[in-house]
Amino acid sequence: MPSWPARYLDGVTAHTEDVTVTPAAYGLEIRRASGVVVWPYAQIAQTQGHYHGEQVRLERGTEPVEALVVDDAAFLSALHKAAPRVSRRFHDPKLRVRRPALIGFALVAAIALGAGFYFWGIPTAATLAAEQIPVSWEEQLGDTVATSLIGSAAVCDNEEVQAAVDDMTARLARTISDNPYTFRVSIVRHDMMNAFAAPGGQIVVYSGLLRRTDRAEELAGVLAHEISHVARRHGTKALFRDVATSIFFSAVVGDASGAMGTVLESAKTLGGLHYSRKAEEEADLDGMDMLAAARIDPAGMISFFEKLNAKELKIDKEFLRYISTHPLTVDRIAALQAARIGKGGVYVRLPFNKNWKTLASRCNADDVDATDDNR
Repeated sequence: MPSWPARYLDGVTAHTEDVTVTPAAYGLEIRRASGVVVWPYAQIAQTQGHYHGEQVRLERGTEPVEALVVDDAAFLSALHKAAPRVSRRFHDPKLRVRRPALIGFALVAAIALGAGFYFWGIPTAATLAAEQIPVSWEEQLGDTVATSLIGSAAVCDNEEVQAAVDDMTARLARTISDNPYTFRVSIVRHDMMNAFAAPGGQIVVYSGLLRRTDRAEELAGVLAHEISHVARRHGTKALFRDVATSIFFSAVVGDASGAMGTVLESAKTLGGLHYSRKAEEEADLDGMDMLAAARIDPAGMISFFEKLNAKELKIDKEFLRYISTHPLTVDRIAALQAARIGKGGVYVRLPFNKNWKTLASRCNADDVDATDDNR
């Protein structure tokens, strides 16, 4: 069987290792510098590569999670050929051109949006449908998603921290013309280095990320990125893509409430919001424009991403979890630096910047030492 170039992540460090992978009948043979290892198919989950243009990402294990990234989707075709009995666990690229419901989707589009609209495949139909739903539906979706992802973690009730975050959010939101959303940012007491935007304006920032910012402009960069996800409805589109088939059948029989119920139920069971590379790039660049328009130095956004990508940064599983949902690459940082060119101007120093490090440490998780990065 042919071998395919890939990148291996061990789940412990941020280092990637160039490897080759060969699909066999019993599992994947991965040739590393240290030798050949085998991943049995029963232990592998495919988390990316279901859509055209996406890299194939396979994961194995829990805490830490090993990952294998293959650029060429033809690898999946070879896997199906090598192991037909277990290949149903993995996406088949042939399905991308076999859309038996294509005509049915066109009919649904004609009923829902009027004659002249054509839907080319389930993902496209889901994206268009997501763009038509009312903001009130998005807010309901966002509340469900946020509740599901936050779980039992406590929300920080420090008034000074919340006031600073609300001030930054308001400055950024005012730059969006015809903004239909009311942005609500919650700080969750958890050492996870993460932030996410749910549909409808719900944004969650974990205290682990907050306390790793050195100045307010860095958090503003994160908020601008997440606000951009909301403004472009990336979260709503992702949810609709995941349940597009169920929505389609509900719409065919005219059950609009059933379609909404399907989305809500799926929102409860989602383990996270995973955006495409294109969506992340859009949020980066829109966020950069938003910062400049709000007269907040965009360098903060770049410096925070550079901090995450720096080799000297203490690496832990929570940092890796942030990378898995917010892919950081040299190319991505370079794109931000290029976008910053021409955005010079007089920036406003945020009023709470002077004591930012003290402020950012007031929402630590109860069982986390705020100084553990210095140990």
